Amino acid sequence: MAEIGKTVLDSGWLAARSTEVNVDGVQLTTTNPPALGSDSRWMEAVVPGTVLGTLVKNKAVPDPFYGLENEAITDIADSGRDYYTFWFFTKFQCKRLLNQYVHLNFRAINYSAEVYVNGHKTLLPKGMFRRHTLDITDILHSDNNFLAVIVHPPDHPGTIPPTGGQGGDHEIGKDVAAQYVEGWDWICPIRDRNTGIWDEVSISVTGPVRIIDPHLVSSFFDNYKRAYLHVTAELENKSTWNAECSVTIQITAELENGVCLVEHLKTENVLIPAQGHIQHTFKPLFLYKPELWWPNGMGKQNLYDILITVSVKEFGESDSWMQPFGFRKIESVIDSATGGRLFKINGEPIFIRGGNWILSDGLLRLSKERYRTDIKFHADMNMNMIRCWGGGLAERPDFYHFCDIYGLLVWQEFWITGDVDGRGVPVSNPNGPLDHDLFLFCARDTVKLLRNHPSLALWVGGNEQVPPKDINEALKQDLKLHPYFKTQMLSDADSDPSVYLDGSRVYIQGSMWDGFADGKGNFTDGPYEIQYPEDFFKDTYYNYGFNPEIGSVGMPVAATIRATMPPEGWEIPLFKKGLDGFVEEVPNRMWDYHKYIPYSKPGKVHDQILMYGVPENLDDFCLKAQLVNYIQYRALFEGWSSRMWTKYTGVLIWKNQNPWTGLRGQFYDHLLDQTASFYGCRSAAEPVHVQLNLASYFVEVVNTTSKELSDVAIEASVWDLDGNCPYSEVLKIDSAPPKKVVQVSEFKYPKAENPKQVYFLLLKMYNVSDKMVISRNFYWLHLPGQDYTLLEPYRKKQIPLKITCNTVMVGPKYELEISVHNTSRADLAKNVIQEDGKRNMGLLQKLFSRCIVSADSNRAFKVVEMEGSDSGVAFFLRFSVHNAESETQDTRILPVHYSDNYFSLVPGESMSFKISFAAPTGIKKSPRVMLQGWNYPDGFSVFG
Repeated sequence: MAEIGKTVLDSGWLAARSTEVNVDGVQLTTTNPPALGSDSRWMEAVVPGTVLGTLVKNKAVPDPFYGLENEAITDIADSGRDYYTFWFFTKFQCKRLLNQYVHLNFRAINYSAEVYVNGHKTLLPKGMFRRHTLDITDILHSDNNFLAVIVHPPDHPGTIPPTGGQGGDHEIGKDVAAQYVEGWDWICPIRDRNTGIWDEVSISVTGPVRIIDPHLVSSFFDNYKRAYLHVTAELENKSTWNAECSVTIQITAELENGVCLVEHLKTENVLIPAQGHIQHTFKPLFLYKPELWWPNGMGKQNLYDILITVSVKEFGESDSWMQPFGFRKIESVIDSATGGRLFKINGEPIFIRGGNWILSDGLLRLSKERYRTDIKFHADMNMNMIRCWGGGLAERPDFYHFCDIYGLLVWQEFWITGDVDGRGVPVSNPNGPLDHDLFLFCARDTVKLLRNHPSLALWVGGNEQVPPKDINEALKQDLKLHPYFKTQMLSDADSDPSVYLDGSRVYIQGSMWDGFADGKGNFTDGPYEIQYPEDFFKDTYYNYGFNPEIGSVGMPVAATIRATMPPEGWEIPLFKKGLDGFVEEVPNRMWDYHKYIPYSKPGKVHDQILMYGVPENLDDFCLKAQLVNYIQYRALFEGWSSRMWTKYTGVLIWKNQNPWTGLRGQFYDHLLDQTASFYGCRSAAEPVHVQLNLASYFVEVVNTTSKELSDVAIEASVWDLDGNCPYSEVLKIDSAPPKKVVQVSEFKYPKAENPKQVYFLLLKMYNVSDKMVISRNFYWLHLPGQDYTLLEPYRKKQIPLKITCNTVMVGPKYELEISVHNTSRADLAKNVIQEDGKRNMGLLQKLFSRCIVSADSNRAFKVVEMEGSDSGVAFFLRFSVHNAESETQDTRILPVHYSDNYFSLVPGESMSFKISFAAPTGIKKSPRVMLQGWNYPDGFSVFG
């Protein structure tokens, strides 16, 4: 008897261009199955994935994300759809017994397909965002089964105007498909328009009765002491006889160390007619004081395992279904004080600080590992919401799973965006996709796929546009709230909440309606360019309560430029000064192709990189860009937080990352290396945060938690470029109430007698009783009308450091605990700089290190001391991890998770860090952890 359950088919696939295959699907799956090596037309395929992803993997085309190589790949507009129509082939084994049924499942195909199994053909309907399930029970073989799928591109792939544009010529909007593929102002066209089997393929084995799309909903009473789980599931009887079934639901909580507690176990009996379907709704299951699921920064992400099984009389267990589920209640209303949309989780308001997301990878090379990294990065930045933008994907269950794990609320849009659905050049089709019924089918299927995830916060009709009237009205009806979620009362007259398609979260018709932007659909999101940091704090900056899109710069580190572009792409921009004094940056062609956004805005914002002096080369430019990145995004979030509830309810950055090697709007690049903006955001969005209002120069405390802070104080210290501390003050705070911003005191140093032109400010908020630091924030500042050019000679300062590194290795995983101590003191003798600017050779830094490896070979302890005779701030330090055996120019190991990075230490100060990563397979030497900084341009090894 075959085991009941699902087998994923994600390996062993082959692919070939359809025009090069001279047999049909029947022959491929009977007499002429392909084999790798024996026929050059067939290659290893990426499934799940796309045609272009397969071609890139096999080096049949250049890497479209490298340099200008995308221009060398044939676009579907020039080749025709047949060029990207591909066969995909695999084989599988699946033996079954009598009264067992086997289904072939495709979670998504773009755009249409014909499926052949052992010579039998099935035509799959169109639509990128729909699931397909085929009963293959009667055509299975006892040994090898052959599966061939011919996949056709979208019907309207469109053409790319010479000037590019948002969504190309907008033709892709006529299909129910992702719209970014014709190119945007942040990505170039995807040549195959993402044709392929782009999500999971599986074989499922069941008995006579199978479970389809259960719906889980929680309700709460008595201030969350009582909770009920509501469950409805569709049950299908595949057999020709009436099935007497027992349906069991089990709720399990994991306590610790893999120990689980069964919270609830309930069985109900049902009769399902022969070859019939029923909707079975359980009687609500009661839980007392369940552990609630909270978003990131508000509490733990507690999840229960919900297991549903169906057993059939005289057969046994027929099918099972399991879903991690979080008990939580989400409410969303328009706030009367600000006009912005206000979210409440479990009765508590949550101030939204998050960002926009298109997708992880432009070629749909999606994996659990990458999703885990992506979402953990967002949690590490202290974000609490991700908006899945309408021109991208209905995101996948794996994406939502990690949002559940890490506490990221998700705003999920459907596939409408104004650029492709009613405006643009040329003006696009205002009536959305041609097939409205198909759009609604895909929308409803997407709701069923995703609705059980606690992270899913709301549905939105489209980006900067409302869906066509009939679609919009249908979605409003389909996604209307159940009465309980309107009145917070559940009467006997109400239907069970789980019988609704969703009913537990709001539907908003568009991203600039109903509490977002001006709420009326006018273009009041943005802006998307560099800003003066202080402007984010001004009352005139943004006039509405919730900004769904505001963007800025996003230059990665120099190593990423070198890894993604040939040498001609390493030239930094020309700085062209106009008659009005503003500087225009003129990037090289590759940067322009990769959508570089400048660090200046002529006529409005002076170049922020030139604030640090004219960059000499790529490394200098990218380092100075990181300084700007950090300030820019920290100021953005701090400016919004400063007016929490009084003016704003939330803000979403455009955008968090790039699904290709883009050069704008990102906290980490496509190679998964974080920019400094990542850590500026991490600082500003921490749940309890001390900050300097850059407009008023008042010190503020932002408390977004539900707990009042008392017995706390703030130490504010100023450090100059000579290593002295000319200003220090302790600011007492009576209390910091929950969900409030407290204006503490004016920072008066800039008004002092003879303040320094450039200086450092360290703010530390701590508990008075035990001196434990609650929030730390470090600024580099200049006086009004000045700049940061004095930091250029400060690079020559040789600040002594002591670094201790404790390492634990478990297989390829490394966990490091590193402490960095600035051992300088303000009263140290000043170093001597010769008149020509060169350091006296007798005073060069020297590096001393010792390494102790414990008896346990998986542990090591290392101490590194960097000698230096200067006193001062060790400025803008950054860790990176490298493969000591790499033969490539880019030696970085990515991704790496850092507890903090791009940090600075004042004299005598220490900070501790945690670093975790997996080493590449097969390496013999330990990876190297490097520490670089403004004062340490060449860097040095602290581990390895």
